Amino acid sequence: MAARNPQRWTVIALAILVGLVVLFTGALYFGARALKGKVEQALGPESEIGEIRLGLTAVEVLGLRIKAPPGWPAPDTLRAERIRIAPDLRGLLSARVNISSIFVEGAYVSALRSKEGKLHIVPSLLDKKDDGTGKGAEVGIGAIELKDGVLEFFDATVRKPPHRIRLEQLQARVTDLHLPDPGARSKLHLDGVLKGVRSDGKIRIDGWMAFASRDSELRNTLRGVDLVALQPYLLKASETGVRKGTLDLDLQSTVKANHLHAPGSLTLNGLELESGGTFMGMPRAAVVGLMKDSHDRITVRFVLDGKLDDPNFKLNEGLFTRVASSLGDVLGVSVEGLAKAAGGIGRKGVEAAGGAAAGIGKAVRGIFGR
Repeated sequence: MAARNPQRWTVIALAILVGLVVLFTGALYFGARALKGKVEQALGPESEIGEIRLGLTAVEVLGLRIKAPPGWPAPDTLRAERIRIAPDLRGLLSARVNISSIFVEGAYVSALRSKEGKLHIVPSLLDKKDDGTGKGAEVGIGAIELKDGVLEFFDATVRKPPHRIRLEQLQARVTDLHLPDPGARSKLHLDGVLKGVRSDGKIRIDGWMAFASRDSELRNTLRGVDLVALQPYLLKASETGVRKGTLDLDLQSTVKANHLHAPGSLTLNGLELESGGTFMGMPRAAVVGLMKDSHDRITVRFVLDGKLDDPNFKLNEGLFTRVASSLGDVLGVSVEGLAKAAGGIGRKGVEAAGGAAAGIGKAVRGIFGR
C-alpha cells in the first residue's frame, strides 16, 4: 500500500518536519524569554534588553542598555545595538568557558573620573566587590570585535561640571583572550576619532596586553587632536587661552611587573594663543616666537619611567612634568624658572594634566569588560 500511495507518505513526512520546526521554534522562543530574564537579573535593575535571539551557532542580544546612577554625567553607562556571541562547540565538554567570538555593534560607554581621581566604568557591574575567593571561571575567547563604538570620558579633576572627551567611530579587535592565565598575551588593535571643537583627530592603539597580569607593550598614536578641546589639561584659569592648534603624540609604552617605561614625543602644530599670560607655565612670547622659528611646529621628547604601584610615582604628574620640562629645554627656559612656573599651575592641575591619555586607555578597555 505504501508503494501505491507515495503522496500520502510525503504528506506525513512533511507534517512531521513542520511539527518539529514549530516545536524547535517554540523552544527557542521560550528559551530566549527565560534567558532574557536571567541576563537582566545578572546585569542588575539598571539594565534593559530589547531581545535575545537563540540560534544554532550563536546567541544575539539586541538593544542592551544599562542606565546611569544618580549624579552620573550621561543618561547611560553602557548601550549596545547588537551583541553576537558564538560559543566554541568543541569546548562544550571542557571545564573552561570557551567562546569562539564576540561581536559588538553600535556600543556606547561612558566613563567618569571623579574629582578624587578614581576612574569609574559601568559602576553597577565593575565597581562591585568580588566574593573574596580570588578565583573565577577559566575563560577563553578567540576574538572580541567592536564596530562603530562610542566612548565618552568625563573628567571631574579638571572642571565642574566634568570635562568631556568623546571618541567616535571606534573599531577594535582583541584576540586570544585567556583568563585568569597571567602569561596569556592578547593582541589589541583600536582605531577611532577624537572629537574636537575646531577639528577631529585620530587615535590608534596597537600591541599586546596580558589582561590578568596587566603587562603590556602598546604603541599609542594621536594625530591632529584639537588643542582647544584639551585646554583644561594645558592651562590654568589665569593662563593664555588657545585659539587654535593641534597635537600629535607617539608613545611606546611597556609595562612589566607593574613597571612602566614609555618613551614618547609630542608635537604642537599651528598653535595660536590669546594675548598675554603664559602657556603651560612658559612665557607666551617665547612659545609664539619658537612657533614662528620652527615652521609652526614644536616637537618635544620625553620618557616616563616608574613603578605603577609606588605611591611616590604619579603617572599624571610625571607626564606633565616631563613634557613641560622638555618644552622648557626647547625654549631655553632654565630648570629653576621652569619649576617656579610649573609650580604655579597647582598640584591638582598638574596631576590632572596627563590623566586624559591614561584615563581614556582604561576606559577603552572597559568596553571589553575588563
